[in-house]
Amino acid sequence: MRVLVAYATHYGATREIAESVAELAGARRFASRMVNEGGGIHVDGEGTVLITETVQLDPGRNPGWTRERVEAELGAFIGARKVIWLPRGLTRDYGEFGTRGHVDIVAAFVRPGIVVVHSQPDPAHPDHEVCKEIAAILRTQTDADGGRLEVVELPAPTILEEDGEPVDYSYVNHYLANGVTVLCGFDDPRDEQAAEILAKLLPERKVEIVDARPIFARGGGVHCITQQQPRV
Repeated sequence: MRVLVAYATHYGATREIAESVAELAGARRFASRMVNEGGGIHVDGEGTVLITETVQLDPGRNPGWTRERVEAELGAFIGARKVIWLPRGLTRDYGEFGTRGHVDIVAAFVRPGIVVVHSQPDPAHPDHEVCKEIAAILRTQTDADGGRLEVVELPAPTILEEDGEPVDYSYVNHYLANGVTVLCGFDDPRDEQAAEILAKLLPERKVEIVDARPIFARGGGVHCITQQQPRV
């Protein structure tokens, strides 16, 4: 039997997507009470999950929910044994059409035990301190099996703003397909640097760079518009 866990989202029509996908996939659907989106969690496939306080505890999504309730829900529906809480996401993500802190743009597992983290080298950018805090937190963490996490920083593109606003362009936001790593590109000098880092971390996959600027202009990245389907 194929199983699909369905979380509600905070945008009206998208609440119906999970039911349609489950029907197409021939999967049994389990509906969670927690409002969440695919980009709001990142897992290692072995029981460890990354989330942010400003998404899962967002009063607009889950009013009155506590850390304990969120962790219990993730344990029941996706088998999470260790939940790592990060304080927030990137600055631009808190605008009118932002997600209020999706984790998939700031930190992501590339394999069990290894996490890539967005790093903003420019001290003038508002994400400089945010990224330092998140990386520091992750370096103190262990996974569900007690192993210390290895943290690998992915420097942000050199582009710092767009239309006078700080950008949240991020190489962390990538998609893993069969034999391929689809990486966000920004026609930036650091595109190739990010590709080299991911190629070393994922040697069994070919890194393909796609221009993600049109996607980010509409509020997301490559990972935001995709979702891996786990192998049964």
